[in-house]
Amino acid sequence: MPELPEVETIRRGLEKLAIKKTIRKVYVLCEKSLRGDTSHVEGQEIVEYDRRGKALLVRLSNGYTMMIHLRMTGQLIFVDRESDERFAAGHPDGGFTEVMPGRHTRVYFEFTDGTNLYFNDQRKFGFVAILNKEELAADKFLQKLGPEPWEMSKQNFWERIQKHAKSPIKAVILDQQVIAGVGNIYADEGCFYAGIFPGVPAGELSREQSDLLLEGLCRVMQDSIDSGGSTMKDYVCADGTKGSYLEKFAQVFRRDGDYCNNCGNKILKTRVAGRGTHYCPHCQEFGTRYLKHD
Repeated sequence: MPELPEVETIRRGLEKLAIKKTIRKVYVLCEKSLRGDTSHVEGQEIVEYDRRGKALLVRLSNGYTMMIHLRMTGQLIFVDRESDERFAAGHPDGGFTEVMPGRHTRVYFEFTDGTNLYFNDQRKFGFVAILNKEELAADKFLQKLGPEPWEMSKQNFWERIQKHAKSPIKAVILDQQVIAGVGNIYADEGCFYAGIFPGVPAGELSREQSDLLLEGLCRVMQDSIDSGGSTMKDYVCADGTKGSYLEKFAQVFRRDGDYCNNCGNKILKTRVAGRGTHYCPHCQEFGTRYLKHD
């Protein structure tokens, strides 16, 4: 699933490629993938690309908003029909180079200037929702989202995690109601920054460790945004290039078996909160007594 830095990278890319374009027609190839009435979209101009957590918000000239959630396998592909120049964002699979609409295209938008924007989703978990102002304000998904890392004070973060004192800290920061936008990559990296094992109960963190964790989450996510997002199996940015966070900045995520850049010990992998979890046993010794062995 694209995490907050990846969706922010997508937002910035589309803001350059597909802003101030008028949507001539919406083609719905899978009813499950679109929620709402397309008549509120057709004939409207895209005036802004916004983001809330991991959701992309496309603001239209009539006050409606398209909320796009890529979930596990969603992708957005912008195509110039005349030159066939294309840019991908999200998780392009082998169908990225196919003639569009492709085998996984669920919804696509035809602009009046000869360009199209395709929403592909292999597993059909993602969606496009067309919402007016009242519906957007009342949307349950958005309502449940907590503040993003940059919006939190250290005191507010501390109070929020203490409400889940018995839960592993990784599970707590993955909870989008506690803090919005943090996913598996940045949870592992943030815990490394704070020097804590991801499986330690949130209630055992000191105030200093809590402050370091919030600082770490902000730092690693900003580094990822600045580097164009993380490169996962299929992830590419909106300009067709791959994000470079994992290569440039990742300290533990997907580095199991490699040596820690800080202390030289081997990075290990376990499971915390049902997720593959990477950590350094030396730098993150605090809380390793909660490490569960098979």
